[in-house]
Amino acid sequence: MTICFSILQEIACYMGLELGKIKIKRFADGEIYVQLQESVRGCDVFLVQPTCPPANENLMELLIMIDACRRASAKTITAVIPYFGYARADRKTQGRESIAAKLVANLITEAGANRVLACDLHSGQSMGYFDIPVDHVYGQPVILDYLASKSICSDDLVVVSPDVGGVARARAFAKKLSDAPLAIVDKRRHGHNVAEVMNLIGDVKGKVAVMVDDMIDTAGTISKGAALLHQEGAREVYACSTHAVFSPPAIERLSSGLFQEVIITNTIPVSEKNYFSQLTVLSVANLLGETIWRVHDDCSGTSEPYSSLGID
Repeated sequence: MTICFSILQEIACYMGLELGKIKIKRFADGEIYVQLQESVRGCDVFLVQPTCPPANENLMELLIMIDACRRASAKTITAVIPYFGYARADRKTQGRESIAAKLVANLITEAGANRVLACDLHSGQSMGYFDIPVDHVYGQPVILDYLASKSICSDDLVVVSPDVGGVARARAFAKKLSDAPLAIVDKRRHGHNVAEVMNLIGDVKGKVAVMVDDMIDTAGTISKGAALLHQEGAREVYACSTHAVFSPPAIERLSSGLFQEVIITNTIPVSEKNYFSQLTVLSVANLLGETIWRVHDDCSGTSEPYSSLGID
Protein backbone atom coordinates (compact mmCIF):
# COMPACT_ATOMS: atom_id res chain seq x y z
CA MET A 1 0.00 0.00 0.00
CA THR A 2 2.87 2.40 0.67
CA ILE A 3 3.76 2.33 -3.03
CA CYS A 4 0.69 4.38 -3.96
CA PHE A 5 0.16 6.32 -0.73
CA SER A 6 -0.14 9.65 -2.54
CA ILE A 7 -2.94 8.52 -4.85
CA LEU A 8 -4.60 6.79 -1.88
CA GLN A 9 -4.66 10.07 0.01
CA GLU A 10 -6.07 11.89 -3.02
CA ILE A 11 -8.83 9.30 -3.49
CA ALA A 12 -9.74 9.45 0.22
CA CYS A 13 -9.75 13.26 0.12
CA TYR A 14 -12.06 13.30 -2.91
CA MET A 15 -14.44 10.87 -1.19
CA GLY A 16 -14.28 12.66 2.17
CA LEU A 17 -13.13 9.52 3.95
CA GLU A 18 -10.23 8.47 6.16
CA LEU A 19 -7.86 5.79 4.94
CA GLY A 20 -8.32 2.38 6.54
CA LYS A 21 -5.69 1.28 9.02
CA ILE A 22 -3.57 -1.71 8.04
CA LYS A 23 -0.22 -3.11 9.14
CA ILE A 24 2.09 -4.51 6.49
CA LYS A 25 5.60 -5.72 7.26
CA ARG A 26 8.22 -8.20 6.08
CA PHE A 27 9.64 -11.11 8.01
CA ALA A 28 13.41 -11.56 7.97
CA ASP A 29 13.17 -13.94 5.02
CA GLY A 30 11.05 -11.47 2.99
CA GLU A 31 7.64 -13.01 3.61
CA ILE A 32 4.77 -10.51 3.79
CA TYR A 33 2.69 -10.09 6.95
CA VAL A 34 -0.66 -8.27 6.85
CA GLN A 35 -2.99 -7.37 9.72
CA LEU A 36 -6.02 -5.09 9.54
CA GLN A 37 -5.97 -2.52 12.34
CA GLU A 38 -9.74 -1.99 12.41
CA SER A 39 -12.91 -4.03 11.94
CA VAL A 40 -14.21 -4.50 8.39
CA ARG A 41 -16.97 -6.98 9.30
CA GLY A 42 -19.94 -6.39 7.02
CA CYS A 43 -18.18 -3.56 5.16
CA ASP A 44 -17.55 -2.92 1.46
CA VAL A 45 -13.74 -2.87 1.29
CA PHE A 46 -11.81 -1.25 -1.55
CA LEU A 47 -8.11 -2.19 -1.68
CA VAL A 48 -6.04 0.17 -3.85
CA GLN A 49 -2.84 -1.46 -5.11
CA PRO A 50 -1.13 -1.15 -8.51
CA THR A 51 0.85 -4.26 -9.43
CA CYS A 52 3.72 -2.20 -10.83
CA PRO A 53 7.44 -2.82 -10.22
CA PRO A 54 8.36 -4.60 -8.05
CA ALA A 55 5.44 -6.46 -9.64
CA ASN A 56 5.74 -9.74 -7.75
CA GLU A 57 6.01 -8.03 -4.35
CA ASN A 58 3.02 -5.79 -5.00
CA LEU A 59 0.90 -8.59 -6.42
CA MET A 60 1.61 -10.84 -3.44
CA GLU A 61 0.86 -7.97 -1.07
CA LEU A 62 -2.50 -7.44 -2.79
CA LEU A 63 -3.40 -11.14 -2.57
CA ILE A 64 -2.58 -11.31 1.15
CA MET A 65 -4.56 -8.11 1.84
CA ILE A 66 -7.57 -9.61 0.04
CA ASP A 67 -7.21 -12.79 2.09
CA ALA A 68 -7.00 -10.79 5.33
CA CYS A 69 -10.20 -8.89 4.47
CA ARG A 70 -12.03 -12.09 3.54
CA ARG A 71 -11.05 -13.74 6.82
CA ALA A 72 -12.13 -10.58 8.67
CA SER A 73 -15.68 -11.07 7.29
CA ALA A 74 -15.78 -8.13 4.88
CA LYS A 75 -19.10 -7.97 3.05
CA THR A 76 -17.48 -7.33 -0.35
CA ILE A 77 -13.88 -6.88 -1.46
CA THR A 78 -13.02 -4.80 -4.51
CA ALA A 79 -9.44 -4.87 -5.77
CA VAL A 80 -8.77 -1.39 -7.19
CA ILE A 81 -5.80 -1.90 -9.51
CA PRO A 82 -4.72 1.35 -11.17
CA TYR A 83 -2.09 -0.59 -13.13
CA PHE A 84 -2.68 -4.28 -13.82
CA GLY A 85 0.69 -5.99 -14.12
CA TYR A 86 1.23 -9.04 -16.34
CA ALA A 87 -1.46 -7.68 -18.69
CA ARG A 88 0.87 -7.89 -21.69
CA ALA A 89 1.02 -11.69 -21.41
CA ASP A 90 -2.60 -11.94 -22.54
CA ARG A 91 -2.33 -14.46 -25.39
CA LYS A 92 -0.09 -17.07 -26.95
CA THR A 93 1.90 -15.72 -29.88
CA GLN A 94 4.38 -18.62 -29.86
CA GLY A 95 4.35 -22.20 -28.69
CA ARG A 96 4.81 -23.12 -25.02
CA GLU A 97 4.07 -19.59 -23.72
CA SER A 98 2.12 -18.88 -20.56
CA ILE A 99 -0.89 -16.56 -20.42
CA ALA A 100 0.10 -14.84 -17.19
CA ALA A 101 -2.77 -12.33 -17.33
CA LYS A 102 -5.26 -15.18 -16.91
CA LEU A 103 -3.19 -16.72 -14.10
CA VAL A 104 -3.11 -13.42 -12.17
CA ALA A 105 -6.85 -13.00 -12.69
CA ASN A 106 -7.38 -16.47 -11.20
CA LEU A 107 -5.14 -15.66 -8.23
CA ILE A 108 -7.05 -12.46 -7.42
CA THR A 109 -10.38 -14.28 -7.69
CA GLU A 110 -9.30 -17.25 -5.59
CA ALA A 111 -7.82 -14.95 -2.93
CA GLY A 112 -11.37 -13.72 -2.30
CA ALA A 113 -11.96 -10.56 -4.36
CA ASN A 114 -15.59 -10.02 -5.37
CA ARG A 115 -14.88 -7.36 -7.97
CA VAL A 116 -11.98 -5.69 -9.77
CA LEU A 117 -11.70 -2.03 -10.73
CA ALA A 118 -8.86 -1.53 -13.21
CA CYS A 119 -7.57 1.43 -15.20
CA ASP A 120 -6.63 1.11 -18.87
CA LEU A 121 -6.06 -2.62 -19.25
CA HIS A 122 -3.52 -3.44 -21.94
CA SER A 123 -6.18 -5.25 -23.95
CA GLY A 124 -9.93 -5.55 -23.63
CA GLN A 125 -9.93 -9.34 -23.51
CA SER A 126 -8.23 -9.24 -20.11
CA MET A 127 -11.64 -8.45 -18.59
CA GLY A 128 -12.82 -11.84 -19.79
CA TYR A 129 -10.08 -13.59 -17.81
CA PHE A 130 -11.90 -12.76 -14.56
CA ASP A 131 -14.84 -14.82 -13.34
CA ILE A 132 -15.95 -11.82 -11.24
CA PRO A 133 -17.25 -8.40 -12.36
CA VAL A 134 -14.65 -5.98 -13.73
CA ASP A 135 -15.11 -2.22 -13.93
CA HIS A 136 -12.73 -0.89 -16.57
CA VAL A 137 -11.90 2.81 -16.24
CA TYR A 138 -10.05 4.80 -18.89
CA GLY A 139 -7.54 7.55 -18.12
CA GLN A 140 -8.37 9.29 -21.42
CA PRO A 141 -10.77 11.90 -19.95
CA VAL A 142 -8.03 13.25 -17.67
CA ILE A 143 -5.52 13.54 -20.53
CA LEU A 144 -8.12 14.99 -22.93
CA ASP A 145 -9.08 17.70 -20.44
CA TYR A 146 -5.43 18.64 -20.08
CA LEU A 147 -4.84 18.80 -23.84
CA ALA A 148 -7.99 20.91 -24.24
CA SER A 149 -6.52 23.42 -21.79
CA LYS A 150 -3.49 23.88 -24.06
CA SER A 151 -5.69 25.42 -26.78
CA ILE A 152 -3.98 23.67 -29.69
CA CYS A 153 -5.78 24.50 -32.95
CA SER A 154 -7.87 21.49 -33.98
CA ASP A 155 -6.78 21.91 -37.60
CA ASP A 156 -3.16 21.35 -36.53
CA LEU A 157 -3.78 18.12 -34.62
CA VAL A 158 -3.16 14.55 -35.67
CA VAL A 159 -3.45 11.59 -33.31
CA VAL A 160 -0.86 8.86 -33.83
CA SER A 161 -0.99 5.22 -32.81
CA PRO A 162 2.56 3.95 -32.13
CA ASP A 163 1.61 0.51 -33.48
CA VAL A 164 -1.21 -1.27 -35.29
CA GLY A 165 -2.43 -2.89 -32.07
CA GLY A 166 -3.25 0.50 -30.57
CA VAL A 167 -5.36 1.79 -33.48
CA ALA A 168 -8.71 1.33 -31.71
CA ARG A 169 -7.42 3.25 -28.67
CA ALA A 170 -6.02 6.06 -30.82
CA ARG A 171 -9.19 6.26 -32.93
CA ALA A 172 -11.36 6.66 -29.82
CA PHE A 173 -8.94 9.32 -28.52
CA ALA A 174 -8.97 11.17 -31.85
CA LYS A 175 -12.77 11.20 -31.97
CA LYS A 176 -12.91 12.95 -28.59
CA LEU A 177 -10.09 15.32 -29.53
CA SER A 178 -12.07 17.42 -32.03
CA ASP A 179 -12.39 14.38 -34.30
CA ALA A 180 -8.72 14.77 -35.25
CA PRO A 181 -7.23 12.76 -38.17
CA LEU A 182 -5.39 9.53 -37.41
CA ALA A 183 -1.93 8.27 -38.35
CA ILE A 184 -0.37 4.88 -37.63
CA VAL A 185 3.24 3.86 -37.12
CA ASP A 186 3.88 0.50 -38.79
CA LYS A 187 6.24 -1.42 -36.54
CA ARG A 188 7.97 -4.78 -36.56
CA ARG A 189 8.85 -6.21 -33.14
CA HIS A 190 11.65 -8.80 -33.00
CA GLY A 191 11.50 -9.49 -29.25
CA HIS A 192 10.18 -8.21 -25.93
CA ASN A 193 11.06 -4.53 -25.36
CA VAL A 194 12.72 -4.44 -28.81
CA ALA A 195 10.95 -2.51 -31.58
CA GLU A 196 11.87 -1.49 -35.11
CA VAL A 197 9.87 1.23 -36.86
CA MET A 198 9.27 0.69 -40.55
CA ASN A 199 7.00 3.42 -41.96
CA LEU A 200 4.13 5.81 -41.32
CA ILE A 201 0.55 5.52 -42.50
CA GLY A 202 -1.04 8.97 -42.68
CA ASP A 203 0.03 12.60 -43.02
CA VAL A 204 1.73 14.52 -40.20
CA LYS A 205 3.59 17.23 -42.14
CA GLY A 206 3.35 20.57 -40.32
CA LYS A 207 1.05 19.03 -37.69
CA VAL A 208 1.11 18.71 -33.91
CA ALA A 209 1.29 14.93 -33.45
CA VAL A 210 -0.19 13.41 -30.29
CA MET A 211 1.05 9.86 -29.76
CA VAL A 212 -1.32 7.76 -27.61
CA ASP A 213 -0.50 4.49 -25.85
CA ASP A 214 -1.66 2.70 -22.71
CA MET A 215 1.84 2.40 -21.21
CA ILE A 216 5.43 3.51 -21.64
CA ASP A 217 7.92 0.88 -20.53
CA THR A 218 11.40 1.27 -22.02
CA ALA A 219 10.03 3.96 -24.41
CA GLY A 220 11.60 2.19 -27.39
CA THR A 221 8.39 2.08 -29.41
CA ILE A 222 7.24 5.62 -28.73
CA SER A 223 10.67 7.27 -29.14
CA LYS A 224 11.36 5.56 -32.46
CA GLY A 225 7.86 6.54 -33.53
CA ALA A 226 8.54 10.16 -32.53
CA ALA A 227 11.79 10.17 -34.53
CA LEU A 228 9.85 8.97 -37.57
CA LEU A 229 7.20 11.67 -37.08
CA HIS A 230 9.86 14.40 -37.02
CA GLN A 231 11.41 12.85 -40.12
CA GLU A 232 8.01 13.04 -41.83
CA GLY A 233 7.65 16.74 -40.98
CA ALA A 234 5.68 16.86 -37.72
CA ARG A 235 5.98 20.30 -36.08
CA GLU A 236 5.68 19.04 -32.48
CA VAL A 237 5.24 15.62 -30.89
CA TYR A 238 3.39 14.95 -27.65
CA ALA A 239 3.42 11.55 -25.92
CA CYS A 240 0.33 10.59 -23.91
CA SER A 241 0.14 7.45 -21.81
CA THR A 242 -1.83 6.29 -18.78
CA HIS A 243 0.83 4.05 -17.24
CA ALA A 244 4.43 5.21 -16.77
CA VAL A 245 6.38 2.00 -16.15
CA PHE A 246 9.63 3.77 -17.10
CA SER A 247 12.08 0.88 -17.21
CA PRO A 248 15.64 1.92 -18.15
CA PRO A 249 16.54 3.54 -20.51
CA ALA A 250 13.09 5.17 -20.79
CA ILE A 251 14.03 8.48 -19.14
CA GLU A 252 17.03 9.00 -21.42
CA ARG A 253 14.88 8.36 -24.50
CA LEU A 254 11.96 10.53 -23.40
CA SER A 255 14.14 13.49 -22.37
CA SER A 256 16.25 13.41 -25.54
CA GLY A 257 14.40 16.32 -27.19
CA LEU A 258 12.05 14.29 -29.40
CA PHE A 259 8.98 15.28 -27.38
CA GLN A 260 7.47 18.67 -26.70
CA GLU A 261 5.81 17.11 -23.66
CA VAL A 262 5.31 13.66 -22.14
CA ILE A 263 1.89 13.43 -20.47
CA ILE A 264 1.20 10.55 -18.07
CA THR A 265 -1.06 9.79 -15.10
CA ASN A 266 -0.21 8.66 -11.57
CA THR A 267 -1.58 5.10 -11.86
CA ILE A 268 2.06 4.17 -11.21
CA PRO A 269 4.03 6.32 -8.75
CA VAL A 270 6.84 8.23 -10.46
CA SER A 271 10.02 8.31 -8.41
CA GLU A 272 11.81 11.62 -8.00
CA LYS A 273 14.78 10.42 -10.06
CA ASN A 274 12.47 9.80 -13.05
CA TYR A 275 11.19 13.37 -13.33
CA PHE A 276 12.44 15.49 -16.23
CA SER A 277 11.52 18.90 -17.58
CA GLN A 278 9.10 17.73 -20.31
CA LEU A 279 7.16 15.40 -17.97
CA THR A 280 3.60 16.23 -16.86
CA VAL A 281 1.89 13.93 -14.34
CA LEU A 282 -1.92 14.07 -14.11
CA SER A 283 -3.95 12.54 -11.30
CA VAL A 284 -6.66 9.91 -11.83
CA ALA A 285 -7.61 9.98 -8.12
CA ASN A 286 -10.92 11.81 -8.70
CA LEU A 287 -11.76 9.43 -11.55
CA LEU A 288 -11.13 6.37 -9.37
CA GLY A 289 -12.84 7.95 -6.36
CA GLU A 290 -16.00 8.69 -8.34
CA THR A 291 -16.00 5.17 -9.77
CA ILE A 292 -15.66 3.70 -6.27
CA TRP A 293 -18.75 5.69 -5.22
CA ARG A 294 -20.63 4.38 -8.30
CA VAL A 295 -19.70 0.79 -7.42
CA HIS A 296 -20.57 1.21 -3.74
CA ASP A 297 -23.95 2.78 -4.54
CA ASP A 298 -24.71 0.24 -7.30
CA CYS A 299 -25.01 3.03 -9.87
CA SER A 300 -24.16 2.81 -13.54
CA GLY A 301 -20.83 4.32 -14.49
CA THR A 302 -22.09 5.19 -17.99
CA SER A 303 -25.28 7.02 -17.01
CA GLU A 304 -25.46 10.81 -16.81
CA PRO A 305 -23.76 12.73 -15.30
CA TYR A 306 -21.05 10.07 -15.09
CA SER A 307 -20.79 9.09 -18.76
CA SER A 308 -17.61 11.16 -19.04
CA LEU A 309 -15.80 8.76 -16.72
CA GLY A 310 -15.21 6.32 -19.55
CA ILE A 311 -16.22 3.24 -17.55
CA ASP A 312 -16.90 -0.08 -19.29
